[in-house]
Amino acid sequence: MHRRLLHLVLAPLAGALLIGAPAVAAPPGPPDVYRPVRGPSAPAEYRYLQKTLPGQPIPRHAHEDAAAQARQLPTAGGRWKSVGPTNIGGRIVSLALDPKRADTVYAAAASGGIWRSTDAGQTFESAWPDSWTQAMGAVATGPDGALYAGTGEANPGGGSITYEGTGIYRSTDGGAHWRSIGLRDSGAISAITVDPGNPRRLYVAAAGSLYNGGGDRGVYRSDDAGKTWQRILTGANEFTGATEVVVQGKNLYAVMWDHRRTPQLRTYGGVGSGVFRSGDGGKSWQRLGGGLPAQGPDVGRIGLAVAGERVYAIVNKSSGPFEGFYASTDGGDNWSRTPADANLTGSQSSFGWWFGKIWADPADARHVHVAGVPLMTTKDAGATWTFDDSSIHVDQHAMVWDPRRPGRVYLGNDGGVYRSDANGDGGWVKARHEPYTQLYSAAISPQDTSRISGGAQDNGSLRSWGGDGFNEYLGGDGEENLINPTDVNNVFACYQYGNCFRSTDGGDTLTYFADKTTFKRRNWFTPVVFDPRDPKILYYGSEVLNRSTDGGATWQPISSDLSGGPGPDPIYTNYGTITSIAPAGDGRTVYAGTDDGRVWVTKDLGATWTKLAEGRPWVTRVVVDPADPDRVYTTHSAYRAGSGLAHVYGSTDGGKHWKDLSGNLPDAPVNDLVVGRGKLLYAATDQGVFTSATGGRQWLRLGRGMPAVPVDDIEYDAGHHRLVAATFGRGFYELNTA
Repeated sequence: MHRRLLHLVLAPLAGALLIGAPAVAAPPGPPDVYRPVRGPSAPAEYRYLQKTLPGQPIPRHAHEDAAAQARQLPTAGGRWKSVGPTNIGGRIVSLALDPKRADTVYAAAASGGIWRSTDAGQTFESAWPDSWTQAMGAVATGPDGALYAGTGEANPGGGSITYEGTGIYRSTDGGAHWRSIGLRDSGAISAITVDPGNPRRLYVAAAGSLYNGGGDRGVYRSDDAGKTWQRILTGANEFTGATEVVVQGKNLYAVMWDHRRTPQLRTYGGVGSGVFRSGDGGKSWQRLGGGLPAQGPDVGRIGLAVAGERVYAIVNKSSGPFEGFYASTDGGDNWSRTPADANLTGSQSSFGWWFGKIWADPADARHVHVAGVPLMTTKDAGATWTFDDSSIHVDQHAMVWDPRRPGRVYLGNDGGVYRSDANGDGGWVKARHEPYTQLYSAAISPQDTSRISGGAQDNGSLRSWGGDGFNEYLGGDGEENLINPTDVNNVFACYQYGNCFRSTDGGDTLTYFADKTTFKRRNWFTPVVFDPRDPKILYYGSEVLNRSTDGGATWQPISSDLSGGPGPDPIYTNYGTITSIAPAGDGRTVYAGTDDGRVWVTKDLGATWTKLAEGRPWVTRVVVDPADPDRVYTTHSAYRAGSGLAHVYGSTDGGKHWKDLSGNLPDAPVNDLVVGRGKLLYAATDQGVFTSATGGRQWLRLGRGMPAVPVDDIEYDAGHHRLVAATFGRGFYELNTA
């Protein structure tokens, strides 16, 4: 199943999406049993609420502060090994060409660092320190060959928005070595522009923190290659940041954008949003009007391209849908709204804030590409449009023309890097080695150690068998994946909101079963687990716990609502749900945790339930010792500011009493925990994997060689002394634990 098709079928729409879909079969089963919110806002919402305490924003520098704590801990164990995927890719937010080296292109992966290709985009290798933040927003090169990276993704969706950046970095040797050059409080960098006439003059569009006002946001200039910075354009308020800065002759153009995320509200537009121009190097600016939408609260994200006297702008509403495409032939003094086009409108769906990019052909100013779900193209300055929704992955974010190769264009989207030698008008070829996939989950098999599967952000459920390298066998945003420990061909895969399938042939054919479960609400990542005694018995969590005894064909509820009820948000109705299920080895005891911090147990397969805890942060995992049904652990998400709440709890009496086992873990969300041989604990966190041989009193960093990337899931194979980690930005990693 092609990811691009499912995205178009299931994308959130203000009305009907008018982009045609390629002739590829849809996934089996009902396409939409439950899907309250669609598009990139949904994983962003899920990840934001998971990573925060109720009613509190993410503290400033929370991610980097926790990373610093993690770096202080001693390391134990062997070396992690990357095990793919290398042929799938992931979201690319920015691209740049090396002016000194032909066929050398740099790519910024949303939560996967900076990558370099020396073979015209066919293969990519890391050009960024593994030990630094992997969250990226922009990459650029100067005419002298200097390379610049801006950290922190400015697009407020797709799951990686919680990982803010740490400023701007510079390399003079193609990414082999880097140094920080400032703007540490920028939160997210959207664009870096080097003056083509002066390689030491830099302009930066700092989008700013999505959660905290102020800081380094707006347009900045440096005249000494980043040694010092001056803010030359300040926003209308503390949440107005910059998303574009363009040098065109004596003029500077910039786009400003109001965007803010609070515990209760998402505001992606406002009075500070607009297009600005300066004719004196940034000393003074004017907000451009002359036909553009007037300043006001409904002006959302704007994309801009400048080609001589021709200037283009795509404007979206604060709520997300398309507002209009505008063109100017006099440098931005006067603008005309181009003719209405249903395909262009539909390309932005209801989340135009996810795109906001226009690219003008340097050889033909009337030839323009626009980012959307598909790639939109006009050859007559916006009078008419065509679209490509079949030869490339969906959700476009970056493009660059190669001046050395006439007609050669590189494109970055949610599927990775593509190259066209036809000016971007088709002929796209996907990179074949790009190991920066964002994973939510992993599944492994003790029967066959070569088999790994997992759910990927915007790239479906992936498997290591059944094709050449990893291949997608279920579309959507991949979520829970399972492999039967006694039958490698019996697999399970889900896309968002618990839309799950089962298979008896390794995923070649899939049978939908989520409509057989009982539910009112289902989380973005809905848990499905095997019973440890008998894999024909499975559990599935909505707001109630469902149980199957026939391999997932039929299901029965065995609990009432275990949450505190639905959340207060009328749009996001998928909270108040079970997030983790832990059946014990005695065949009777089952534990469950919820997104509102409750922990429950039944010791009679659901006839009665006992609440063991409440008021805790989001429960990411409940884990029961395979040898002792009364030894149980819970792990919890959220970055904290001065909170004493634990990230790991443990109990030896079935949850009657709990002990804080967080120890010296960094102050970061703990996403998973497994119990290894000899009661060793392994914890997956936003700062990597840690281990404790003391029951949680002291923790060590586990292994060497894994980048500083969030680990969402770990799977343990005791018989082969093997741990597999699903990272959110760098694919799967494997470690021998013997």
